[in-house]
Amino acid sequence: MAMIHLGFNCNCFTNRYDEPEAWTAICRQLGIRHVMFNVDLIDPYWPWELQRSLADRTLAACRAHGITIVAGFGGHHGHQHYLGHPEPAVRREAERWFARAIRLVGYLGGGSFGTCFAIQTVAIHSDPAQRQAIIEDALAAYGRLAAIGKEHGLSALAYEMTSVPRETCATFAENDYVLEQGRRFDIPLRVCLDLGHRNLAGTPEEADHLAWIRRYGRVCDVIDCQQTDMAASRHWPFTPEQNARGVIRGDEVVQAIHDSGADTVLLAFELRAAAFHPQEHAYLGDLAASVAYWRTWVKD
Repeated sequence: MAMIHLGFNCNCFTNRYDEPEAWTAICRQLGIRHVMFNVDLIDPYWPWELQRSLADRTLAACRAHGITIVAGFGGHHGHQHYLGHPEPAVRREAERWFARAIRLVGYLGGGSFGTCFAIQTVAIHSDPAQRQAIIEDALAAYGRLAAIGKEHGLSALAYEMTSVPRETCATFAENDYVLEQGRRFDIPLRVCLDLGHRNLAGTPEEADHLAWIRRYGRVCDVIDCQQTDMAASRHWPFTPEQNARGVIRGDEVVQAIHDSGADTVLLAFELRAAAFHPQEHAYLGDLAASVAYWRTWVKD
C-alpha cells in the first residue's frame, strides 16, 4: 500500500499569498503538512543573496507551521519552451536556469525539481527529425543537471507529462522512452502526473487519468490534483458544485495509486480562480472544501 500525503502545489498561493508566513499559515489552518514548492515564489533568476534570504524566511515559516517541502517545480516558466526552444543558445540559458532552480530547491530541502520536459514550437514538432533532435538535446541537458542535482542533495529530477504531444511526454511511448533514458543519470528522472493532463487525441488509455496513475505511479512522487471534466484541464476546486460537473473521484484515484505499486505520493492541489469577484473572495473557501473532500480517503 502506498503512503499518500495531501498537500499543495504552491502555485495555489502565488499572486495572492506569496509571503512565506502567509501560505504556510494557510497550510497549517487547513491541516496540510506537505507541499511542492513553486519557484514563482522565489525566482531562480534573482540574485542568490535575495533568494537565500527569502528561502531562510520560508524555512523558518515551515518549521513554525510544521510544513515539509517535498519537491520543487517550475511555475509560469514551466509552460515556456526552455529545453525545447528551437534556438540552441536559449536551450543552454534554460539549462543555467534549471541549475539555479536546483540550487534553490536543494537549499529548501526538496527532493526533486523539474517542469515540463521540452515544449516545442509548431514548426519543430511538425518535423520528426528536428523534434527527436530536441528530445535528445534535452535528455543530454537533464543528464548534466542530474549531476548538479546530486551535488545539491536532490534524489531525482522531475518533469510533467502533458496533454498535448507538442508539449512532449503526452504519450505512453514517449514517457517510457524518457524515463528509461533517465535511469542512467546520476539521479533518475521521475514523472509528475496531473489529473487533468490526459491525451484526448491519443489512445483510450492515454485519455484516462487512472490509466496514467496505474502505469506511472511507481515512478511518480507528486500528482497535481484538480477537479476537471473531459473537455479541458480545468483546475477546478473540489466543491459540491464542481464535483457534480467533474470526472475526478477521490476513491478511484486513491485505489489507482495503490494499484500502481507506488511507494510515497504527494497529492498536491493545483487549483486556480480568476482574480475578480466572486472568485477572489471564495478562493480560501474553495481550498478548504477541497481538503475536506479528500480527507475521506487521505488521512496522513
